[in-house]
Amino acid sequence: MNPQADQLWRAPRWALAALLALLGMLGPFSIDTYLPAFSGIAGALGATPVEMQQTLSAYLFGFAFMNLFHGALADSFGRRPVVLWGITVFTLASAGCALSQSIGQLVFFRALQGLSTGAGIVVSRAVIRDMFPPAEAQKVMSQVTIYFGVAPAIAPIIGGWLFVHTGWHSIFWFLTGVGVFLWAANFRLLPETLDPAQRQPFNLRNLMQGYWQLGSSLRFLLLALASGVPFNGLFLYVMAAPSFLGEVLGLGPTQFFWFFLLSISGIMGGAWASGRLAGRIAPRAQIRYGFVVMLLVSLLNVTANYLFAPHPGWAMLPITVFAFGWALMVPVVTLLVLDLYPMRRGMASSLQAVIGSTANGLVAGAVAPLVMHSALALAVTSLLMMCIGLLAWIYVLRRWPDTGRTVPI
Repeated sequence: MNPQADQLWRAPRWALAALLALLGMLGPFSIDTYLPAFSGIAGALGATPVEMQQTLSAYLFGFAFMNLFHGALADSFGRRPVVLWGITVFTLASAGCALSQSIGQLVFFRALQGLSTGAGIVVSRAVIRDMFPPAEAQKVMSQVTIYFGVAPAIAPIIGGWLFVHTGWHSIFWFLTGVGVFLWAANFRLLPETLDPAQRQPFNLRNLMQGYWQLGSSLRFLLLALASGVPFNGLFLYVMAAPSFLGEVLGLGPTQFFWFFLLSISGIMGGAWASGRLAGRIAPRAQIRYGFVVMLLVSLLNVTANYLFAPHPGWAMLPITVFAFGWALMVPVVTLLVLDLYPMRRGMASSLQAVIGSTANGLVAGAVAPLVMHSALALAVTSLLMMCIGLLAWIYVLRRWPDTGRTVPI
């Protein structure tokens, strides 16, 4: 924690959470805004469904790759310049998407978007821990998740409206405008929260030492799996939304918002509960509650889809409850990851994001196309994703039984 934290931000805590949430929203806005226009973009560019899916996987793999460096750069040069440069590249890439005349060009600029959007997500986590002690950091992390949850809820609504009324190019011009706004807001408001005494030397030897320290830590890797992979139980449905919502459930593009609205309501509810529990119960208990919720609703989802034909009246509700369970536990696991190596919080946040986003890329590019036409296959795959994280957390507790035992103050 920065010893001068009280002087760096004098506005209310919720205002900093809102600013950091705006940084985090670049990712979901980059994905969810253009999903309702999937078929329209494919028709305009003469792209196949597989080629359109690559606009998602290229973004996600670009996001995963650059996350290796966002945190290390932020540990060396500070949080603020990494954020501002990341938003700059995102803005230019969004304009490139809007001007694309072929599917190849669109895939390229989507990859460039992915390379840049991780800066906000990765650095915002480190900023929170720079500024607040553990219990307060959990509350702020939960507030960020609540505000952050608004973005995916409204993004498909905006994207669907823009596509229907002004064409698919306008979606990416809208993202360009979002980038300009966020750059100006962060240039004016975001303080530099990394204490000069905590800056890491930026050289190959120090970077390799850091990557080896974290990458060879089984505890770190398992905690990163526990926080990142269960999200794919929800993310799978996001990636399969055009087929799941359009083909399986029979919803139109302008009705997609119901799915996102319910899912994000679950995330916001879980994040709110996580903030309320911060400092009141042991972190491991809160994580256990989150996994129990996800496990039970995943089993119920598989059973319901096996016994009944999927219907919009109930098929999206298990996903909402799953999102609640994930948001209940993920702020706590994220803080456990960041506090393993306090001097390398940026790098820890980076590698945590790499693990999660690599899983996202595999889901988007390989898993979702295989299962997105079957509600039962989606439910089973979602359960398996959650179980990977659950098994990782169980192993952490067996190997390091004191993990998350005490209530943070």
